[in-house]
Parts: sequence; C-alpha cells; structure tokens
Amino acid sequence: MRNQTKMMIRKALMNRLNKEPLSRITVRALCEDCGINHNTFYYYYADIYAIIQEYFQENLEDVIAAYDETASWEKSFLVASRPALENRVALDHVYHSIRKEDLENYIYNVSGGIMIRFVNSIHPELDADPKDRNLIAHFFRCALTSMVLHWIDGGMKEKPEDIIDRIGFLMDGSIEEALHRSADEKKRISDR
Repeated sequence: MRNQTKMMIRKALMNRLNKEPLSRITVRALCEDCGINHNTFYYYYADIYAIIQEYFQENLEDVIAAYDETASWEKSFLVASRPALENRVALDHVYHSIRKEDLENYIYNVSGGIMIRFVNSIHPELDADPKDRNLIAHFFRCALTSMVLHWIDGGMKEKPEDIIDRIGFLMDGSIEEALHRSADEKKRISDR
C-alpha cells in the first residue's frame, strides 16, 4: 500500500505538471487528486519538491544501470532522455520554475555518473594520471550537461538520438587520445 500511495502522489504531480506550471501546484490539489489527506502526503514527502527530487534520483539510478549493462554513454543518455520525451511539458515547467536547479543537478549527476565510468573503462591498463582521467570526465560531463540544458531550453525539438550519434561520431577517439597523452607525459616525467 505504501508504494502504491507514493506512486499515486507522483503520478498526480506529473499529471498536473503536464498541464500547469510548478508554481501553481499545491499539496492540497495533489491530495484532492489522490483522495488522501495532508497527513498522508506529509508522511511520504516533505513537500512537492521532494517528489521531484525522488523522481530524478530514481531516473538517475536507471541511467547508471543502463550504462553498467551496455558500457555505452550514448545508450545511457538515450535512457535519460526518455522521461524528458514522455513528459515534455512537465519537464519544461520544472525547467522554468524556481526549482530549475533540481533538473540541472539531475542532468549534471547523470553526465558525471556516465562519463567517469566511460573514461575509466577506456584502456584501464593505460597508466594515465588518475587526475587527468577525472579532468577528462569532468570536461565531458560539463559539455553534455550544457548541451542537454540547451536542448531543453530550445523546446526539445531535435531527436536525442541524432544529437548523441553526432557527438559520438565527432568525439570518437578524443578521450583515448587524451589518455595516451597523459600516459606519455607521466612516463616522460618518470624517465627523467
């Protein structure tokens, strides 16, 4: 029953977010939609924003699991884009709300979780400096976060597959090359 009530509350919030801005949604309205009282709502969530944070956290776990299964940052980003495509209006309402940072943090965490795993999976035997591996992952994390936010801000018109495929094509080999540079420099310094 507990999970059913939580899911009902989340579904009610998503339904409302797909119709109206976050600033207009109240706990009272969600309780009416679900046929529950305020105490039941507050038993599960501190406020409406806690629902959004939980939603993003669960999606983050799905994306990381997708990466762990496929070892593909491209496929993981496609998994991350599904909720956005299914709830474009809701996502737009969160993006243009005072809680925009929740969405930005979610995208940043998705990008980071995927890119650090991806960079560390490329030639793990290569003796690249761990700081350089982290720097490379951070660079791509920031670039991907910015691109996703730009895509959302632009109305999510382009297909995520097209964007991701093109980035993958253009950047293919760049991480590997950077890691080789790091390993070569590390070797040069140790040979002195």
